[in-house]
Amino acid sequence: MWFADRDDAADLLARALAPWRGQHPLVLAVPRGGVPMGRRIAAALDGELDVVLVRKLGAPGMPEFAIGAVDESGWTWLADHARLAGADDAYVARESAAQREVMRRRRARYTPVRPPIDPAGRVAIVVDDGLATGATMLAALHAVRARGPRWLICAVPVASREALALVRPWCDEAVCLSVPDDFAAVGQYYREFDQVDDDRVVAALAMPARPEPEPGSVSDPDANSNSNSGSGA
Repeated sequence: MWFADRDDAADLLARALAPWRGQHPLVLAVPRGGVPMGRRIAAALDGELDVVLVRKLGAPGMPEFAIGAVDESGWTWLADHARLAGADDAYVARESAAQREVMRRRRARYTPVRPPIDPAGRVAIVVDDGLATGATMLAALHAVRARGPRWLICAVPVASREALALVRPWCDEAVCLSVPDDFAAVGQYYREFDQVDDDRVVAALAMPARPEPEPGSVSDPDANSNSNSGSGA
């Protein structure tokens, strides 16, 4: 299954998640790529958008090779191959501290005037643009579960079979549109897979869940009121 871009993938995911519309779900997007998608999904479901901050732990000398992940609290998950990749306890501690500092800076920029939205007692939907290893999604699900949601959903357009199997036990429901046998990388399944920067994340978080009606539009109650007044003059 191919996606034109993240907007296309988000719209298809929103359709799959449509049964949750009307229950004011909290959509928690994994930055950066998951955030523009999360905004569209939250709008489609009449929900609320926030971020869940987690970071991949890279292997020594190979930062793109995931050996685990860490959340904002410092909770760390390590893959079975972490030690084989040369990650001893001292390395894991240093790498975790470095990634927590990245998260601290991002939190200060993304939501500078408010704390994270509390998922306690709510339907929480954790969104990303895809799962390669599943490490960051696992950490995200753990972080959200610790705060007591009523129902916890992992929602992604595409995932490797191994990643999906890894994260399933950490959520109540997994929604994944495509699990290709020949999975190589998340971007392989998007025709357009552009870089998402911090400015775009901040802009997405600042947008209302649904756009305000334009003045004078048919959905603007003041427009109807003005029209009625004019007819009676």
